[in-house]
Amino acid sequence: MQTILGAGGTVAQELAKSLTEYTKGIRLVSRNPEKVNPSDELFPTDLTIPHEVFKAVDGSDIVYITIGFEYKHSIWKELWPPFIQNTINACKTHNSKLVFFDNVYIYDKNHLENMTEESPVLPASKKGEIRAEVANELWKEIENGEIKGLIARSADFLGKRNSIPYEIIYKNLKKRKKAQWLIDDTKRHNFTYTKDAGKALALLGNSEEAYNHIWHLPTDSTPMTGKDWINLFAQEMNVKPRYTVISKWQIKFGGVFSTMLKELADVAYQFEKDYCFNSSRFEKHFEMKPTPPKQAVKEIINN
Repeated sequence: MQTILGAGGTVAQELAKSLTEYTKGIRLVSRNPEKVNPSDELFPTDLTIPHEVFKAVDGSDIVYITIGFEYKHSIWKELWPPFIQNTINACKTHNSKLVFFDNVYIYDKNHLENMTEESPVLPASKKGEIRAEVANELWKEIENGEIKGLIARSADFLGKRNSIPYEIIYKNLKKRKKAQWLIDDTKRHNFTYTKDAGKALALLGNSEEAYNHIWHLPTDSTPMTGKDWINLFAQEMNVKPRYTVISKWQIKFGGVFSTMLKELADVAYQFEKDYCFNSSRFEKHFEMKPTPPKQAVKEIINN
């Protein structure tokens, strides 16, 4: 049995699809899980309740954490630390391997131009501090041999949900409005395609040699700026690449009126300089290449 904690997100759904290559036993855990594959086992529950986490993990050979708590610092601070500890304890109790799907908020903002698995950990945001606390807690247990696990990190998403390009480029161009970019459209920024993330997570979870390591999920490294991304979407949509750039001041000011912008301001530094996520270690070891941006954008638009 392979169990996904937080089964409602895009990456979780892609993971569920990919897991069919390795197992017939897939358990989807969330408040209101829906089947991705016909044989999926649905486990509706509240994962903020400790004993429910233990029940969800019971009988699992591998557990994947893909849960996405509400994108607010106060919520993260309240829910993430106890959740990761409960999950670790449950995996110890039930002898389950653990795959933690993580992001790059923990990295030093002065080292974004070439992020690798060895990049220095120095979070520059409140959310980053929480993610670092969570990742460090898990890694301590892995290094001490208390649990068999791994950490898989991705860049910002390229997909149809929780994806900045989809929200501020595609949706606006679709409405015949100007696309948007954040802070500086001349800076490079690569994105992890959600289909690649799901496929790679399934591969990692089912590869013994992947455990006790940190991995960067396959992410195309083509040097594309914000302007390049807008031009690519516009080209595939056959519309003019009209756009505007939202300044850091506008993000902060907009936070007075918009919760989303307020929370985004915390990690806006990622758009002030080149953001280049390096997944060459994963690509070389597993011989899996990420989807090129042009193909990924075409699939997002047409599917």
